[in-house]
Amino acid sequence: MTIRTASTISLSRPLIGEREKAAVIRVLESGHLAQGEVVAEFERRFAALHGTRYCVATSSGTTALHLALLAQGIGPGDEVITSPFSFIASANAILFCGATPVFADIVPATFNLDPDQTRRAITPRTRAIMPVHLFGQPADLDSFESIAREYGLSMVEDACQAHCARWNGRPVGSFGVGCFSFYPTKNITTAEGGAITTNDDDLADRLRLLRNHGMRRRYYHEILGYNFRLTDVQAAIGLAQIDSLPEWTNVRRANAAEYDCRLTSVVTPWVDRRAEHVYHQYTVRIRRDRGAAIEMLTQRGIGTSIYYPIPIHEQAVYTDRGLTGSFPEAERAAREVLSIPIRPDLTTQERERVIDAVNELV
Repeated sequence: MTIRTASTISLSRPLIGEREKAAVIRVLESGHLAQGEVVAEFERRFAALHGTRYCVATSSGTTALHLALLAQGIGPGDEVITSPFSFIASANAILFCGATPVFADIVPATFNLDPDQTRRAITPRTRAIMPVHLFGQPADLDSFESIAREYGLSMVEDACQAHCARWNGRPVGSFGVGCFSFYPTKNITTAEGGAITTNDDDLADRLRLLRNHGMRRRYYHEILGYNFRLTDVQAAIGLAQIDSLPEWTNVRRANAAEYDCRLTSVVTPWVDRRAEHVYHQYTVRIRRDRGAAIEMLTQRGIGTSIYYPIPIHEQAVYTDRGLTGSFPEAERAAREVLSIPIRPDLTTQERERVIDAVNELV
């Protein structure tokens, strides 16, 4: 018998309330819509959240990654090691610079880049490593920091899904150059946008030049730059959300803890004891017939998604360039992962529906 519910519990959605609406209206009424003081205040607040001296806001998480590499002089002939199991922007940003992405496999328990595999992938052309804090759990930053120091490499943290996550009590984005996304479904949003965090004075200055047509003074262009700015309208939304981020994160963690205890039919996420996971996604493994599981959950009104069904090294844009290889753990994860609702606005009744539906998969 097919069971259909009256409403679907969506996997994710932006949380936009009266504070966000009022903040946008204030900016619209001010007449100053482009990058201005509201952006600067958002940068100050976001830097403080991540324990860094500087935050440089950008137009997206992708442009944040792109500029973080460019500002460190990474370009043609250079290699950057990253994960094949991530959103494609992680690797695309390397291509945008003219550099070559080199993939290393993941740790199956965390889905994050494997430090040992990363070390094996280093060549004389390697200039940087880019661990991805996938789904909100920090990668092994102690190991990556050690590797970067040993080989004289830059470290770019793809923290686009990990706002305010911590490793050994220290915020992500403060180990290397941190890159964040504020896409609508992220833990906080600016509708679209990104940010780069750093403690390096010179790097912060170069990032600001690169995002704004190479200008320090208006119409005086020192370097070739881009229009990768965030608007005051976007920053106003982000500022309205920053105060809610700690509470929303705690609710995500509480929801995850309940799932950990009560889900019995799937492999629940393993969290490293050194990590403070922020659960951008709650991602389980389904060992057999994921398609049937998705269909069954859909019939019961439970939103799901696969992040990510095809590893980056198997995407046409990479195979056409010969940037491929064999990464068994990334490939297995792509066959097995499924994300279920973890939103901070889930009601008790909705969580019960999710738990009951997932446990029926047995």
